[in-house]
Amino acid sequence: MSIVGRLGAPLVLVAAAATVVGCGGTVIDGAKAEDQLRASLAKSLNEKVSSVDCPSGQEVEAGATFTCTVNLAGGKTDTATVRIRNKDADISIIHLQGEVTRANE
Repeated sequence: MSIVGRLGAPLVLVAAAATVVGCGGTVIDGAKAEDQLRASLAKSLNEKVSSVDCPSGQEVEAGATFTCTVNLAGGKTDTATVRIRNKDADISIIHLQGEVTRANE
């Protein structure tokens, strides 16, 4: 089941800061995005999230997606697909994979 189905609510929305890099591009502040995703998912899933690992250097481009690894308590791992909503680097979790596996354990 998707995160939307489990929560019965709109997609998880997170505001993330952007960092301007020397070559003229703007990238997601990975540490801040990971912290915000961890807190948001822990609250939404009502489950302890040990860590979130997102790729570094993700350029801010509205509509682009990337994936982050979500490590849950007890050693379970999910994959979150995240979409960059706008040039301000606001992000939304659009898919969380791994919940079906847990449901069948």
